[in-house]
Amino acid sequence: MQGQQLYQRAKTRIPGGTQLLSKRPELFLPEQWPSYYASARGVHVTDLDGKAYVDMSIMGVGSCILGYADPDVDHAVKASIDNGVMCTLNAPEEVELAELLCGLHPWAQMVRYARSGGEALSIAVRIARAYTRRDKVAFSGYHGWTDWYLAANLGEEDSLDGHLMPGLDPAGVPHVLRGTALPFHYNRIDQLKTIVDAERDNLAAIVMEPQRGQAPQPGFLEQVRQIASDIGAVLIFDEVTTGFRMTAGGIHLLLGVNPDIAVFAKAMSNGYAMAAIVGTEQVMQAAQSTFISSTNWTERIGPAAALATIQKYRRENVAAHLIGIGNLVTEGWKQAAQEAGLKIHADGLPSLNHFSLDYAEELELTTLFTQLMLDKGYLAYSQFKPSFAHQGYHIEEYLAAVTETFTILADAVEKGDAASRLSGPPARRGFYRLTQ
Repeated sequence: MQGQQLYQRAKTRIPGGTQLLSKRPELFLPEQWPSYYASARGVHVTDLDGKAYVDMSIMGVGSCILGYADPDVDHAVKASIDNGVMCTLNAPEEVELAELLCGLHPWAQMVRYARSGGEALSIAVRIARAYTRRDKVAFSGYHGWTDWYLAANLGEEDSLDGHLMPGLDPAGVPHVLRGTALPFHYNRIDQLKTIVDAERDNLAAIVMEPQRGQAPQPGFLEQVRQIASDIGAVLIFDEVTTGFRMTAGGIHLLLGVNPDIAVFAKAMSNGYAMAAIVGTEQVMQAAQSTFISSTNWTERIGPAAALATIQKYRRENVAAHLIGIGNLVTEGWKQAAQEAGLKIHADGLPSLNHFSLDYAEELELTTLFTQLMLDKGYLAYSQFKPSFAHQGYHIEEYLAAVTETFTILADAVEKGDAASRLSGPPARRGFYRLTQ
């Protein structure tokens, strides 16, 4: 397998093997995952060996919401390239995009840009600290790789384990940041209140996803909003993952609670590098009291891709399509599991759904699922992020393959031999250090 051979080479040249933890082959199917693509279009992926797959997994980690190589977005990008992507002058698309984003979010008046979600969250936190002249941040959930966030693990090594990704090591984060990032769990307003009681005058921001795996309990988001207002902290909604997956803009629009800042990346530009920090004028103007600046935040491709993506998203009512496709898959998982006699838990937003198998050998079983589905021509995983390119026939054919595969998994459960059916090691989970 050329992909696996190249990946082994990569690990000798690239620390960790990949630029993104979520793309490590070990997370999917160690020693067998294709690892690299030669081409990707729609939902179809061809690997370095010329093998073709239908992507029923994470679609570029959720970034390709219209599908790979969407022709309308690519046309806009190619036009921007023809007119020059960098210049001494500024690209007018960034103003047009700012107007569009503020139009989608009537509570917001100003926008700054970056090119990735992690750096955009850091910008948002910097603005909040500049605005409040305070240092500490209360947060819930996963918010990237930068110092402000990983500082939570300087006090207790497992502080972040309940926030989506366990095992994150804060090595390299200055120890003077200990105690500046304070975690609370989603829907646990009591935990946030405990933080506020101790740090009321020190909290610059409350950072959280408005919704992800579970719905907010009645009044939870409203209480968070009120607390932020009462203590003068900036409420930051991380919409890097949830943005544009359920509606045009942030999911907070559906939940009826407005932040002071919302951060977007991933789906807003269909795979092209782009991120946006959208906020109220009062808070965003604090960006001028600190230094936030980078050459590549001024290139033209990102805004051009975002404009084309959002315009098509709205024109084609992509949100409804994503929700419909996602619901079909979730119900298909449940039905296939019921027919096979397999215990399954399927959950999440329709456009960010996932399943887990309720067995002690869950890791071996989900790895076996990926292995068997790969043999059937699918990039498949226990997560699914639908795109506009996924059509009904893709789902019908995929679920037929899932039904066959779940039957095999049920047999492996009965015989207790899931591990022995694997052609390699079971998948890994969370952050870990690769060894050669």
